[in-house]
This record gives sequence, structure tokens and C-alpha cells, in this order.
Amino acid sequence: MQTPQLQFLPVQGLVARDGGPRRLAFWDWPARSGADPRRVVICVHGLSRQGRDFDVLAQVLTSRARVLAVDVVGRGHSDWLADPAGYQVPTYASDLAQLIAWVRAQAPDAIIDWVGTSMGGLIGMVIAAQPALAPRRLVLNDVGPVIQWSSLVRIGSYVGLNPSFDSEQAATDYLASISVGFGPHTPEQWAALSRPMLHERDGKWWLHYDPAIATPFKALADAVDEAASREALSAGEAALWGLYDAIRSPTLLLRGADSDLLTRDTADQMTRRGPQARCVEFAGVGHAPTLVSDDQLVVVRDFLWAE
Repeated sequence: MQTPQLQFLPVQGLVARDGGPRRLAFWDWPARSGADPRRVVICVHGLSRQGRDFDVLAQVLTSRARVLAVDVVGRGHSDWLADPAGYQVPTYASDLAQLIAWVRAQAPDAIIDWVGTSMGGLIGMVIAAQPALAPRRLVLNDVGPVIQWSSLVRIGSYVGLNPSFDSEQAATDYLASISVGFGPHTPEQWAALSRPMLHERDGKWWLHYDPAIATPFKALADAVDEAASREALSAGEAALWGLYDAIRSPTLLLRGADSDLLTRDTADQMTRRGPQARCVEFAGVGHAPTLVSDDQLVVVRDFLWAE
């Protein structure tokens, strides 16, 4: 079984309050012997996750490409921000643009693809809308320009709570309880998805992210009233549609058939607008497909390896 190397890239904050340089961590999976050395797949996780979510996918993709699975700032092994107001997509996109620049400094002819789950897909939309940064191919995993209010409320109910647990198993059970949308998984798969999310300190197990990542998120949910929050969300959706419509990269849209974040109506619109994504749904899955089952892996692999 392959193992990745943990690497750190110094990145400069988008604004002064972000501080810098700070370290962006990523898991570097080298391509196997005989693969095209120019090919790189950048994988970016969801709101409260981290780069080891892509372990299974990376082991499939390294047959033809190097895989860089990122710990977004505030998660995993990346540094935390001094000002939690910076935990927003523009900061994340700036960091990832610097990673792309680093890849291209190593190999000016690099062929870069992008796989983004949920938040990682939103970051990917920002990147892909810029011709100088756009990937060759883009995978958006259960996310689009319209995000359902009920899903935000659900996510807001647990992100940033900073719970601790008496054992790794108790922590794993908790993560499974808030991740039912991932769909059915074996105990071994749950353990593999959960272990990198945890760290032990003083005899307790803690989640491996800065609880303050929830600050901007909760600011929207805790606005003066729901109507004001929805109005802000609507303005954000208009901006995201503008980004999506600017994308020219061939795009694959993955959707959990039971997703509460990406509706079928939004997915249908995404097949007609902008890059006219090809949409594939997975039955028995909500938000979001974890890309560890064979049916999900094959769809992503075949899309990325298409010429």
C-alpha cells in the first residue's frame, strides 16, 4: 500500500490579518513508475474534513498522476488563522492558487486536474473561473452555486463545537453519527475516514481542526433574522453562478441522490449552464459521496483519464 508524504508550503495571507507566511499542509502521493510526470490531481476536502479523505482515491489515481491532497488552512496539519474571520473561500482560493503556482514552478508544463468535495468544490469553482489557474478537468462533489438553507442549519449544529472524547472509538462513533449523509460504510471504512480527523491530547481525543472555522459560517446563520441570512445567501448564490458560468474546463458533477445540500434542480441547471457538467448520482448517499466505494472511484477515474 502506498503512503503519502506530508509536505508544507509557505503561503502568504490574502489580507494582512491572515498573517504570513504560514504553512499550508498537503499530502503528496507520488505517481507510480511509468506515469506521465506532468500530471497532477489536486484534491480538496469539505468544511470540517482534511486531506486524508482522499486516501482511497489517491491510490487509484497514482497509476497515472501525482496526487496532492490538501489540508485547508485551519484543518489537519495546516496552520490556524489568528483572525477567524479569514476562514472563508477567498482565503482558501488564494492559498490554493499559491499551491498551483508552486506546482507550475516545478513543472511549467504540468497538467492539473481538480477534485473538490463540498467546500473544496466551491474553492475549485473560484479557481476554475480564472483562465490562468483553471484545471484541465474539474470534479465537483455534491456542491453547486445554490446551497440549501436547511443544510447550512444542519452543518451549523455541529461545526465548531470542539467536543472531546475518552477514546478513539467514541470519537469515531461521534463522527459517524454526524456523517450519515456519507451513506453506508464498513466499520473499517469509517475508521479510515475518522482516524486522521483526530488527535490525542492529555488523555482525550479531539477533532483535528480549529473550532474557529465555524465563525464566519455561524455569523450567517446567527444573523439578526433568517430573512436577512437568506438574503445574504441569495447574493452569494448569484456570485457563485457567475463563477460557474465562467468555467470552461470539462466538469463532472457528483451528487448524492439524497443530498440535502445540492438539489436535483440545481444539478440539472448545472448541466445546462456554464461548462454544462455531466452529472452522476449515487443512490443511498446524501451529502457527500466519500469517493471510497468502487462505483464512485470508477466514475472519477474514467472522467479524469479521458482525453
